[in-house]
Amino acid sequence: MKLDFRRFARETAVLTGAMAVVSAAVFFFLVPSRAAVSSVAGAAIIINGVVDLPVSLITLIINAVLIAVGLLVFGRGFALNTIYTCLLLSAFMAALEFIFPDYTSITGSQELDVVCYVLIVSWGLAILFRHNAASGGLDILAQVMNKYLHIEVGRALSIAGIAIALCSGLVYDGKTVALSVLGTYFNGIVIDRFLFGQNLKRRVSVITRFEEELRGFILNELHCGATVYKAVGAYSGAEFPELVMIVDRQQYRRLMSFVHSLDPDAFVAVYTVSEVSRKAWT
Repeated sequence: MKLDFRRFARETAVLTGAMAVVSAAVFFFLVPSRAAVSSVAGAAIIINGVVDLPVSLITLIINAVLIAVGLLVFGRGFALNTIYTCLLLSAFMAALEFIFPDYTSITGSQELDVVCYVLIVSWGLAILFRHNAASGGLDILAQVMNKYLHIEVGRALSIAGIAIALCSGLVYDGKTVALSVLGTYFNGIVIDRFLFGQNLKRRVSVITRFEEELRGFILNELHCGATVYKAVGAYSGAEFPELVMIVDRQQYRRLMSFVHSLDPDAFVAVYTVSEVSRKAWT
């Protein structure tokens, strides 16, 4: 029980910290830019342009409706951490609105506000995603679309985000709409970068006549493991040893340089790997 409590406390602290970052990004950059980048906060900014209510309150109302839908659709299977993060977003936003009642923009530029928002919020969202938590109600909407419309969750998030961005045209000018759409697009790219960019590795497959020399280089110089497969040519029926290894960026450069010098006619195939959960067999 003690270990479970520590894990729960640690997870709660991480989620709270990540949502503090997300909320700060929304308040200090997204709200001043008026850009509706894919999020419930983006939808709240659009509504705020019509109804004179705080963005935090509008966000709370939207999230409350979506949480109710999530509970109705998914019942007990609905994630409690999603409810927690939804409520935190509104709470942090309300606190910031109270502390900085007349805040406008730290950069003075709509474009820079969107760029700063995308960079900061993507980092916070990447932390949430690594801990299997959602950032707000838009994730709930995507899950509902997945269940009833059979749309893949990632695609559903993109559809919902673009729809929110385009709706900003009902309230704001064309420049804001363009920034909303571009911000939504690049937000997804940057999140992927934060999620996978630091751990990107390459899976390299090599077929060469000098298999023994290459194996020795991999084991003794690169100090990494490799797996040897038996490849059979479809046309000739000849058998060839195929060496497959997972390498980082520096190892990849050294490996490719060695392979090209060892055997210019070697067959090489390279794949991008975003995560490795266990060491390769040696």
